[in-house]
Amino acid sequence: MAQNVCILLDGDDRARLIAVVKDRNEPHKHVQRARIVLLSADRLPVLDVARQSGASRPAVWRWQQRFAEEGVDGLLRDKTRKPGKKPLSAATVAKILALPCGEPPGQATHWTGRMVAKAVGVSLRAVQRLWEANRLQPHRLRTFKKSNDPAFAEKVEDVVGLYMNPPAHAVVVSIDEKSQIQALDRTQPGLPMKPGKCGTMTHDYKRNGTTTLFAALSMLDGKVIGTCMPRHRHREFLRFLRLIDQQTPPGLDLHLVVDNYATHKTPAVKRWLKVHPRFHLHFTPTSASWLNMVERFFAEITQNRIRRGTFENVAELKRAIMEYLENRNADPKPFIWTKSAGEILEKVARAKQALESQH
Repeated sequence: MAQNVCILLDGDDRARLIAVVKDRNEPHKHVQRARIVLLSADRLPVLDVARQSGASRPAVWRWQQRFAEEGVDGLLRDKTRKPGKKPLSAATVAKILALPCGEPPGQATHWTGRMVAKAVGVSLRAVQRLWEANRLQPHRLRTFKKSNDPAFAEKVEDVVGLYMNPPAHAVVVSIDEKSQIQALDRTQPGLPMKPGKCGTMTHDYKRNGTTTLFAALSMLDGKVIGTCMPRHRHREFLRFLRLIDQQTPPGLDLHLVVDNYATHKTPAVKRWLKVHPRFHLHFTPTSASWLNMVERFFAEITQNRIRRGTFENVAELKRAIMEYLENRNADPKPFIWTKSAGEILEKVARAKQALESQH
């Protein structure tokens, strides 16, 4: 139906259509249909009718034909649509939601949407809609490890207490090392991002050495004291402690939140701490790196500077890290700890109970 259609209107039909167009209480769809017929009666091409009425060409043809068959009354009446598909039964819905929570068939590690759709006999989109509505995501997997530290509760209360209620006349600092940061260079230059296309980089790379970032995050203002060293032994850790000693106000005590890495507990470190009594080490529980707030900063610098960076040598990597620290410290924003020790311990207790019930 690609040809133009000539519509002849008598006086009564034209008057009724004009009244529909001028009536502010008429639905927009009725006004649009009336305009299509009026413009068609003026012998305008279909393309012009579509443009002036704000409809598509197929819509113009459809309402021209409806007027020819049923007159003005046909334009003001919506035909009853065919009934849609019956909704899925409760048993089918329950099966779609239960399958991904159970063991998958064969050698598969998890259920996929297509596997469930085939097993139940429904469309993939039906499965996806139900999973989205019930927040089921079989394709995703989160890692975890339950801490077996016998002093877990005491250490959580100690560290969280420092975050949420720091002592007076003291600075709380979260410390850790990000080791083995690789200076990676791509084998070929990538393409920049532009509208409609993401940036690109080669999947392979050249390794040009590694460095270790020592970082101390101040919980008060969010500033980071950092330095890069080739290794992370107790000697490098002592050098970093001296750097913290130099860059913090001498009259304040320093409470350092650290993990259980062996270099933090060597005899040389203990001797140094005795000579510098303003330093107080607070150890996080084993397998609880999430309790060390500097890890949040490590995630930030990895995402914003390291992961997509290209570095021809270690010196270039170290320079990029230190420039990032300098820019961040010019306008620091602290990370705010919000969970109390009681809430954390309750959640861990529920997790242990769930694990024990499964095993």
